Amino acid sequence: MKRILIFMISVLLIGMIAGCSNEKKADGNKQQDVTIMLDWYPNAVHSALYVAKEKGYFKDEGINLKIEMPADTNDPLKMAAVGKIDLAISYQKQVLLSRSEDIPVVSIGSYVQHPLDALIYNKSKGITRPKDLEGKKVGYASSPTSEPIIKTIVEHDGGDMSKVKMVDVGFDLIPALATGKVDALEGAYINHEYLLLQKEGVNVGKLSLEKNGVPDSSELVFVTGEKTLKTEKDTLLKFMKALTKGQDDVKKDPKSALNVLLEHENKNFKLDKKVETESLNILLPLMGDKTTPFGQQNPNQWKNAADWMYKTKITPKKVNYKDAFVNLNQ
Repeated sequence: MKRILIFMISVLLIGMIAGCSNEKKADGNKQQDVTIMLDWYPNAVHSALYVAKEKGYFKDEGINLKIEMPADTNDPLKMAAVGKIDLAISYQKQVLLSRSEDIPVVSIGSYVQHPLDALIYNKSKGITRPKDLEGKKVGYASSPTSEPIIKTIVEHDGGDMSKVKMVDVGFDLIPALATGKVDALEGAYINHEYLLLQKEGVNVGKLSLEKNGVPDSSELVFVTGEKTLKTEKDTLLKFMKALTKGQDDVKKDPKSALNVLLEHENKNFKLDKKVETESLNILLPLMGDKTTPFGQQNPNQWKNAADWMYKTKITPKKVNYKDAFVNLNQ
């Protein structure tokens, strides 16, 4: 996540462009164009989107879904805020951070209901618990949440954060740990970097953040702008309905779903079928269960995340978490 000032300027520029664009119109078959921007390049977590589109579930709901990739990982939420796109896949913490700066975005559904982020470390460095990070170097990807996360887990375990060295490695998380530049990573995912490091032969371990003082939260959510929510609520509800059908199919037949996804891989970001298979196996239990169905958002997660972000000074003011999300499927 970039600095708020850059974020605000980007929102204003995109808003100017959006203001000049024409309103969407349904075609002769009453199909309404809906654009969703991914959080990253297509990978296992996006399987339900591509399955639902291929099987015509969106068309059944009168939606002509367009799936776009971001040029920058900060683009999706910014563009949703000003109505340049209808939906974005983004992060729960980013939604709260944005709302603390009066960026008008709302989450309409959870995609991954629990964290994928974990403390990933090189086992040869003698790390078995957060306190062991004292005297170690922790790499992170230029995120304002990383240091508060490490501070939380270290102090929760009785450690001294002043003895931990944080190293901004940008997006080079994997090489930073693999080459020994850092001893551990914050911001690396258990379904991606962890698997790729194992593939490279690095002896890695992982520690859960939510079991060490950081509140449980949804990793990925579907985000729209407040104005879009008001004017297109029925369409957004239909989107969630179609997507849920796609997710049901993914759960029933992950292998076939992954084959659909692989047909849509980005040529610049080739996928490893074995890694994506393992990734999907990790993801599915985190995307909904009998207690919290797919898409459903937990109010306590939002409250606890908002409280923690304010307490750790990630957000400059306390966010009214009730305004940050809505469960359309209720």
